Amino acid sequence: MRAVVACGVVYFARMPSARRPYRKSYWRRALNAVVRPLARLGLTGPRTHLLTVPGRKTGRLWSTPVSIVEEGGERWLVAPYGERSWVKNARVAGWVRLRRGRVDERLAVEELSAEDAVPVLKRYYELARVTRPFFDASLSSSDEEWRAEAPRHPVFRTRSQKGGP
Repeated sequence: MRAVVACGVVYFARMPSARRPYRKSYWRRALNAVVRPLARLGLTGPRTHLLTVPGRKTGRLWSTPVSIVEEGGERWLVAPYGERSWVKNARVAGWVRLRRGRVDERLAVEELSAEDAVPVLKRYYELARVTRPFFDASLSSSDEEWRAEAPRHPVFRTRSQKGGP
């Protein structure tokens, strides 16, 4: 709340909610350290997979847990925390590996335009309650508000890819 004075009268106005910045805190690193092997074994929720992608500078393989949006036989990767390293690496490599239990797939990735990302972002927002504070839009937001949100949360369409490392 903040006080606003107009015509000698004090009004209290609610401050606009600011999105929470992503910080790679000790807690988050510890959580990822626990979730990473569980996802590798397939012991996490049905949408959680272990994403592995080569580093854009070193070529070294990096892994992080991600949640998949799946609908109508298609799958998308959403970056709820914005342009993290895995996003930059996936853009350069053009592919990622997703692993969950015994299923290990190499998938081509294609980044969606803001317009195409809107329905995927909305669906992700519905499913992933824990990351909602990182979004400015909400379930009641218009498509225009979601289009404005899209550049902050890259979305990738995945496609099967044969062979590779």
